Amino acid sequence: MARTDKKHPFQPMQIHRLLPALLAGFLMSAGAHAAPSEKVRLLIKPKLEMSETALHALLSAHGGEEARTIPGVETRVVEVPRQTALKLLQVLKNRSEVEYAEPDATAHAFASTNDPYFTNGSQWYLSKIQAPSAWDLNTGAPSVVVAVLDTGVRASHPDLAGKVLAGRDFADSDSDPTDENGHGTAVAGLIGAASGNGTGMASVAWKTSILPVRVLGKDGSGSHSDIADGIVWATDQGADVINLSLGGTGSSVTLQNAVNYAWSKGVVIVAAAGNNGDSVPCYPGACTNVVAVSATDSSDIRTSWSNYGSYIDIAAPGSNILTLSGTSSYGAMDGTSFSSPLTAGVVALMRAANPALSNANIVNALLTNADDLGASGKDHDFGYGRINARRAVAAVSGASSAIDATAPTVTINSPSAGGIVSGVTGVNVSASDNAGVSRIELHIGGSLYAQSSSSSTTFNWNTGNFIDGTYTLEARAYDAANNVASSTRSVTVRNSPARDSDVPVVSITAPVDGQRVKGLWNLKVKVNASDNVGVSRVELYADGKLVGASSYAPVAFTWNVRRATAGAHVFQAYAYDAAGNIGASSKVTVYK
Repeated sequence: MARTDKKHPFQPMQIHRLLPALLAGFLMSAGAHAAPSEKVRLLIKPKLEMSETALHALLSAHGGEEARTIPGVETRVVEVPRQTALKLLQVLKNRSEVEYAEPDATAHAFASTNDPYFTNGSQWYLSKIQAPSAWDLNTGAPSVVVAVLDTGVRASHPDLAGKVLAGRDFADSDSDPTDENGHGTAVAGLIGAASGNGTGMASVAWKTSILPVRVLGKDGSGSHSDIADGIVWATDQGADVINLSLGGTGSSVTLQNAVNYAWSKGVVIVAAAGNNGDSVPCYPGACTNVVAVSATDSSDIRTSWSNYGSYIDIAAPGSNILTLSGTSSYGAMDGTSFSSPLTAGVVALMRAANPALSNANIVNALLTNADDLGASGKDHDFGYGRINARRAVAAVSGASSAIDATAPTVTINSPSAGGIVSGVTGVNVSASDNAGVSRIELHIGGSLYAQSSSSSTTFNWNTGNFIDGTYTLEARAYDAANNVASSTRSVTVRNSPARDSDVPVVSITAPVDGQRVKGLWNLKVKVNASDNVGVSRVELYADGKLVGASSYAPVAFTWNVRRATAGAHVFQAYAYDAAGNIGASSKVTVYK
């Protein structure tokens, strides 16, 4: 697989629906990592008719206490435990004696960077995606780790000093992921080059940590096995985002399984769409649970060499992209290889702004807040549009779910418990939540099979890929705070026909045992038979000789009495089914 200089179950949703908008200021004040017991501040202005006793009693009931009063505006600054702040806000807003109540939000100095290549306009793409406006909200965090699976990373580059973590080299099976090609270093620079240091270039997510994972050799190619190893290893090292500026046209179950593993651990996976200029899917970009990125130019037009197609999720600048080059220099690059890390950098900013959000909600916010280009809505050139860092970061900044402790409810509606299934079977799952369901997962036999961001969905389960037997289906529903609920039921897969071992039941209903038939010309011998599946043949024997056969029952056979000798004669009937099971009747003796 070469570097690239689906589909997925997530669908865009409005991230602001997750919690009331009033939480934004409160959470900015408290900080995304605040513990539930930490005190946060509210600003309250009571009306003249509200007594001090009533106000203090209300605050005390929620664990709050007045810290001070802002003179001139007669507004009380109140400190209250974080876990009761939202409830107190809601109570105050419903009290007629309260003029207003609001969170004590935090203001920040607007961020700016003095990196020469940014200030001289060489990094046009950062302004195109509104990164400078996003920096006013967040510039990233060292705790957010972006794994760069590529040709390695040159940690000694001056603009990566102190940014690169200890990595791994799967191409050479050692612990030295130093870049001998340059591609991986260029990718890493766009994600997290040191910024605001008056040197070189600015990156999308200034403070982000880079985890180098070398899966491509010096020639820029590598195997699916090394890439899969790298994905799993990076996930286990705690990567929040994985960037894959590589790919090929061959699909791979192993790659998909590695991606599914990372996704199940909450990782966002971003990949280049490919540079073949056609619609042939490029993997891992076309894998499920991967954000595939096509390339645009400075005029927001898809470049001629960028891949396109139904697997494209989003677009980002990829033409004339200035980034790190060599041991200490810089250069302009072309390729979806550079569109992907710009997108991964935006995801890193989003993760830093709101660590509580699930990967599905981050992806949904990223897609929903893109600048729609081309045909309205999702299209084959730009997916949902070109990335917009400012809108994506703003969308998640006030949407923390840390205060939400209510788990969703989830139900498997079909197939029925204990049912027998075969072929492609629909597994219908529905879920609900007080704040909103972020994703539903279907696990079969303990392994993740599929997932969706819809609160009600039908998964198509191809039971032909499973051996016959009993399986436990488990549906898991998550909300934005990663509260989870599950529901299980067992079903039996039976694609091979069941062996019919039931023997037909057959009887002679006339004549009766011991009956005398002397003087008759012919005797009607009536036979009845039944089977769990069906009778295929009935035979009647007299004294061990076949009298007649029939393909149905009941049936009456004719026995010639005149030709029989005087004395006792024994009848017995046999019934057959399609599986070859044979049933025999009781013997009936008649006398002539």
